[in-house]
Amino acid sequence: MKKKSITANDLFLAILAILLISVSFYQTWLGLDQIFGNASFLISLVLSFLLLFIIWLLRKAKMEGKPTGSLLGIYIFIASFCFIANFNALYTRFMRTDIYTNELRDINEKFNLLEIDIVSKLNYSVKNPKEREAIRSELILLKIQITDFKNPGLGIEARQILNRIEKLLGKKVTPLTPINQSMTGYEDLANRMEDQIVQMIDNLSPEEKNLKNEINNAVLKWNNKIQELLTMSKKDKDDISQGLIDESLTEYNKIGNKALNILGSNKFRFIPVVSKTQDVGKIGFAFEHAIKNFGMYQFVVLMGCVLLDFVIVIIVLLVNTNEQKPGSTIPLSRNGGRTLI
Repeated sequence: MKKKSITANDLFLAILAILLISVSFYQTWLGLDQIFGNASFLISLVLSFLLLFIIWLLRKAKMEGKPTGSLLGIYIFIASFCFIANFNALYTRFMRTDIYTNELRDINEKFNLLEIDIVSKLNYSVKNPKEREAIRSELILLKIQITDFKNPGLGIEARQILNRIEKLLGKKVTPLTPINQSMTGYEDLANRMEDQIVQMIDNLSPEEKNLKNEINNAVLKWNNKIQELLTMSKKDKDDISQGLIDESLTEYNKIGNKALNILGSNKFRFIPVVSKTQDVGKIGFAFEHAIKNFGMYQFVVLMGCVLLDFVIVIIVLLVNTNEQKPGSTIPLSRNGGRTLI
């Protein structure tokens, strides 16, 4: 019996299979590490060798005209484990920075909303929010007028603004005097008038004042920190983000619970927030995040993993492997003679 020689198709498929399965092996190793630890290397190696062996069996069965259904089923079963691990590894690697960035932006927004919620629930002497805003607008005009270079201090225009503020407050404001007649003195006067009027608007308890200052400082602090981090390199973001997320959420929950104790549950509602990114790198997180945020990038990663694990077996099944012996290009009739067309 004549021994079959290795064809160009065989060589090409062998190289392609080894390359694809090698990449799949490495990604499977990374993707399974969180579950199996050091054993993930050995598991990934065994799965990869099994895939190569089944590909060889499929190629052989195809060339011999044997059925390939059972082998294909076994291949799909084993390759599915590799696909899941590959998707986890690739998606986590390429999406990690975006996941962290989105989480930090979400935390930034949570702090801003918490500040608005807390400030709106404090016990103000001026109850109507629109009136408080009107007073603050007038207060800006008052400060501008007091520090006006042409007519500084509490002149006629400043007194008119002060009268409008008093009507909104429902009480008199004590006119103050500058420490000196310089522009520095008038700037100090404007700041002291502002402090007096703000205190008259708020009329807060010491606990409420402390809470208001705490949330204002926290919002400013985390807005600056998060904006600073977003300008860093990809590597620095990946290294620092989780620590910042944990730290910011700890402070967020601390302030929220403090507000709940001071304002009361009948006025203020707060639900503690936990980090969504603690599970980054886990298989369940990768698929859940991809499904919830499915788009073009998620589709590309998905198709890349499909091609990585299944394209070689598709090629093996589709490539024409019907080999005819030399001199048999004209089919033989049943009695062994040639059929002429």
